[in-house]
Amino acid sequence: MMFHLSKEALFALSLFPYLGFLWFLTRSGQTPRLALIGFYMTLVFVGVTIPAGIYAKIGYGKSLADVDWLHGGAEFFLTLSNILVVLGFRRAVIEIERSPKEKI
Repeated sequence: MMFHLSKEALFALSLFPYLGFLWFLTRSGQTPRLALIGFYMTLVFVGVTIPAGIYAKIGYGKSLADVDWLHGGAEFFLTLSNILVVLGFRRAVIEIERSPKEKI
């Protein structure tokens, strides 16, 4: 007997490990704030993508990937989250490089 997960079910299940990742990242206190905001913005992307996909299916009878203006609008939030992650870590690296070196 073969078990098959739909792409929608797999997408929904993937949120749980990502929420765990965010919990550990936040709890560690070592992630640059801007990068952490970027990682949380990925949830905004997911929150926008789901209704956009439903609207594409109901309103246009197509998948989200086939409705350019909806797909582009949803992908904007993923792009924004990626930019925040990169800028957050970039800022952290610059701050580390500028800080005085401790002698051992």
